[in-house]
Amino acid sequence: MHYLKTIFILLLSFSFAKAQFVSADSKRVADVYYLNKEYYAAAEYYKKALQISPDSLGFVVPYGFEKKVLEESPKREDYEYAVFQLASSLRLYKNFQDAEKWYAIANNFTNSKYALSGFWYGDCLRSNLRFEEAIMAYEIFIKKYTLNDSYKEKAIAEIESCKFALNEIKYPRLYKLAKLPANVNLSGSNYATALLNNTFYFTSSRPKGTGGKDEILSGVNDNKVVKKATPYINAIYTAQVNTDTAKVSVSRVTVNAKEMEVAAPALHPSGNLMYFTAWINKDEKIRSIYISRKSATGEWSDPVSLGGEINVNGYNSMQPYVTKDGKYFVFSSDRPGGSGKYDLWYALVRPDGTTGNAMNLGDKINSKGDDQAPYFNSKTKKLMFSTNGRVGMGGFDFYETQGDFTNWTAPKNLGYPFNSAKDDLYFTPLDEQDNEGYVSSDRESICCLEIFHVKKDILTVNGKLIDCESKKPLEGAKIVLTGEDIEEMTTTTDANGNYSFGITSNRGFHLNATKRLYFAKNLNYSLQQLVAIDTLKGELCLEKIPEKPIVLKNILYEFDSAELTDSSKVNLNHLYDIMVDNKDIEIELGAHTDNIGTAEYNLDLSERRAKSCVDYLVSKGIAPERMTSKGYGFSIPVAPNQLAKGKDNPEGRALNRRTEFKVTKK
Repeated sequence: MHYLKTIFILLLSFSFAKAQFVSADSKRVADVYYLNKEYYAAAEYYKKALQISPDSLGFVVPYGFEKKVLEESPKREDYEYAVFQLASSLRLYKNFQDAEKWYAIANNFTNSKYALSGFWYGDCLRSNLRFEEAIMAYEIFIKKYTLNDSYKEKAIAEIESCKFALNEIKYPRLYKLAKLPANVNLSGSNYATALLNNTFYFTSSRPKGTGGKDEILSGVNDNKVVKKATPYINAIYTAQVNTDTAKVSVSRVTVNAKEMEVAAPALHPSGNLMYFTAWINKDEKIRSIYISRKSATGEWSDPVSLGGEINVNGYNSMQPYVTKDGKYFVFSSDRPGGSGKYDLWYALVRPDGTTGNAMNLGDKINSKGDDQAPYFNSKTKKLMFSTNGRVGMGGFDFYETQGDFTNWTAPKNLGYPFNSAKDDLYFTPLDEQDNEGYVSSDRESICCLEIFHVKKDILTVNGKLIDCESKKPLEGAKIVLTGEDIEEMTTTTDANGNYSFGITSNRGFHLNATKRLYFAKNLNYSLQQLVAIDTLKGELCLEKIPEKPIVLKNILYEFDSAELTDSSKVNLNHLYDIMVDNKDIEIELGAHTDNIGTAEYNLDLSERRAKSCVDYLVSKGIAPERMTSKGYGFSIPVAPNQLAKGKDNPEGRALNRRTEFKVTKK
């Protein structure tokens, strides 16, 4: 399949004849910006290098245009370089929509320097929610790519993520998200919220003034660029908690961090300590975690860097979180001793706010990628964090695990729409069960994180329990609901037999209804049944446990044999279901014959037949100690085997050849 006969790209307002020439001056400036990770500026100058106007949105490149340019251009190498660098700048600036179109062109270049174009093209398609096309792009990349490095492995993992995403979007989970007002989500990045005493803290890189001092950026071969220092400075702000109003009052938190940028605040439950990430916006931009203390007048002290237990020279420590019980300090760091790039670490918090030595949370949580933005619920013992190192929707996804800082369950992806195809980080709860809170995501932005309010939706499960025979309601029956992502819930039926649950997951669940002197019953609902509904009626009827044996219909054997027929095994599954639903009962399984043959022979045959039934149920997983088998021969007929004057009674003999069970322990 050829990559798009018609390629839509952002720009291009020049004539085709001029497109083949690359401006050396603009390329030099673009390279300096790129080397200094100023990707937005780099992209603008790579456009200029290609003589592309930045305001030519929606221009359509005819099929074959790029091939013609490559054949005719005396500067083909410069052209290919500028196209690839433009695509990469846009991607690193997270403008995946425009990057996708340029990678589509670069993917046709034969120079091995641009062999990764196919991988990044797939990444951009995935970020743009074009998962099926992304899978195809990754598969083509895997076939074409010849280097023995990690990118083939990454492409295979991305294919799995695309398949996961397709299923998640098909079956969305019970979450609703709404972006906070514009004066919270002002231009720049807005992220990493925290709540304490009705005060809403968040990080923002909103503009600071109109400009800054001249800044010298250096590139290769002593190339330099003079630019104004960016007015977008990361700082901590506060707002009132009711952030869904049209107008929100926002104010900056005064922390005397001198020339540093600050982000990702974490508040100690005492309210008197604030931890945050800070860095100087130059050189390597090493991030460290600082602590500030609130004075009696409510002002924050000059921040002090945490000790070597948390901050290791030459490495990044960031995104602190303090548990609500004040016991644990959790953060992300690329310090030595981890599983991948950024790992999650934790330390015990001392009374004065300092910490003990940091310990790695282990490879059950940490991946080969980046694991960041931790949040731990002290009540539910659940840890939520974001990672780009596991199969997911794409970018950073939220995962959840449960544990006690020494042992953890396998992390679970929280799915769509909690997660998107872009970056999703920094959960802050509004309730003790984490059913509502704030997240940071760039799902609706070209470049930057924004703050969203997230709330779990409620699926209502209503039902009625009745007696199967009389159809009358059963009062006081116990109904238990369990399921994936659902804590066990229990209720009892009212006088009308009604019961009701409100659950926050539609990934399938299981209902168990029990009442004294009745057989229990289970009812299962699958993801496919639940995904498109908001209210479910789960009606059940229960059968009374009789005092006399219950005949199992159509349990047949081979002639003169104890071997069950295939159809009889299917019919025995009804008894299997009863045993599964009623885990406390024990039964006797009995077999009877007619009176053809001797008493000794029929007794032996019936005992073997009863045992055959028990053996079948054991093979399906029923514990053998819950069942006994007994043969009765023809000692307990339920109908005459012969009529008057010794005439044979086939109907009566058929009734006597029966298999039945009775409950011996309720």
